[in-house]
Amino acid sequence: MKNDLASELEFFILIARHGNLSAAARALDITPPAATKRLAQLEARLGARLINRTTRSISLTNEGETYLSHATRILQQLREMEDAVSSSKTDLRGLLRVNATLGFGRTTIAPLVSEFVKRHPHLAMQVELTDKPVDLVESGVDMAIRFGELPDQRLNARCLMTNRRFLCASPRYLEQHGTPTTLADLAQHRCIIHRQNDEAYGIWRFTRDQQNEVMKVQGALSSNDGDIVLGWALDGHGILIRSEWDLAKYLESGRLKVILPEFNLPSADLFVYYANRRNQSARARAFIDFLVECFSKKVSD
Repeated sequence: MKNDLASELEFFILIARHGNLSAAARALDITPPAATKRLAQLEARLGARLINRTTRSISLTNEGETYLSHATRILQQLREMEDAVSSSKTDLRGLLRVNATLGFGRTTIAPLVSEFVKRHPHLAMQVELTDKPVDLVESGVDMAIRFGELPDQRLNARCLMTNRRFLCASPRYLEQHGTPTTLADLAQHRCIIHRQNDEAYGIWRFTRDQQNEVMKVQGALSSNDGDIVLGWALDGHGILIRSEWDLAKYLESGRLKVILPEFNLPSADLFVYYANRRNQSARARAFIDFLVECFSKKVSD
């Protein structure tokens, strides 16, 4: 085997993951022509075509699928070997890939990553922010930090923070349009819709006394960005569903008020989830423990 086997495997996995050479080149900080040349050298050495290329996309050949399967497994085994040797060391090394939601990842997770790498200066971390959950195995991500129910119950997870959801509105809106006293009243109100992933548009689900109720609401304003919809609620445009993590300071200041508190909404608990506890690296375990510690302090403050 060549000394650069790991980088060669990583290179091909990146191509398959991104679906084109240009994206893989950006991830590796090389030029697209350099990536094309590197792929050609790999195929020449193997004596097999791994990728079918067109002007707009690529697809794996049968040989490419086989190579990808083995490459993913071998690279994982190499990482496990290094972790087994170095797991007793307090100085964490290697690369840790973390996925998080857009706004929360930017405002909360990124500063925590900054603090963590200060403690472990030889550790490299990649933070990817996406609106939708990622496939941890296919993407090569070590862990993901997400609110709400887990996208795949086969995953392992640790709860970082309980986080209830509430209906809320600004005092100005309630003064102008009245305060709902029943769920049926919501049909007569302006509701601000936070469009998340593939959730049904304008469908709000509630539970009271173990009874489930569903309301179809309407409103002129909607967005897939949580900060935007929160800003609209603060400006008095309507009623919004938001979690206590986002609402705490506005409820305390009186800029927003909870309405219909007797009706429960699906929680937005914060989880860190990962594919396999048994094969988890020392650096992944350390970062998860760090997150648990940090969020336990935030909740108690």
